[in-house]
Amino acid sequence: MKRLVREALALAGFVVGMTGLADLVLARLARAGLHDPSIRVATEIDAPIDAVWEVVADVDRQPEWMTEMSDLRMLTDPPLGVGSRGEATVTVAGISTTDPVTISVFEPPRRFGIVHEGRIHGDGLIALASRAPGGPTIVAWEERLFPPVFPYVGAAVMRPVLRRIFQADLARLATMVASRRAGGD
Repeated sequence: MKRLVREALALAGFVVGMTGLADLVLARLARAGLHDPSIRVATEIDAPIDAVWEVVADVDRQPEWMTEMSDLRMLTDPPLGVGSRGEATVTVAGISTTDPVTISVFEPPRRFGIVHEGRIHGDGLIALASRAPGGPTIVAWEERLFPPVFPYVGAAVMRPVLRRIFQADLARLATMVASRRAGGD
């Protein structure tokens, strides 16, 4: 039994050590511009940019299209803008955490950015663009999220899951925009 415990501890030590080494390598590659920990998703919504911005910037209703978010609370008074702070509960794969954020970019109707300041830290930016006035809107969403332990390995592990979640969020955003335009709010 003692031998089994020693072998298990040795294996655990090896795994932690190799994960730490992988994290160091990924961090150095990121600093050198050879590894990008970002999560990027995009969609085109058949609505003018102002109509899309109206839904994106409606912070109180963001949990309706970002379904991993709940219990949203703004901590600063209106109006919404750079420096506004809030927090929400974020649940992914059954794991919940409080996500305090500060708005870092607020440029209606084009860019909405936040800094995540909780255990999972990083930043996010939603950028809107239109190819023609009044035409469809391209929504590009980028997030960089890092867990507290082995942040670069964690980001790499989380990226494929979060990419699917965020792409589904954009599909719900498109549905909300279409509903508002049809008068169904």
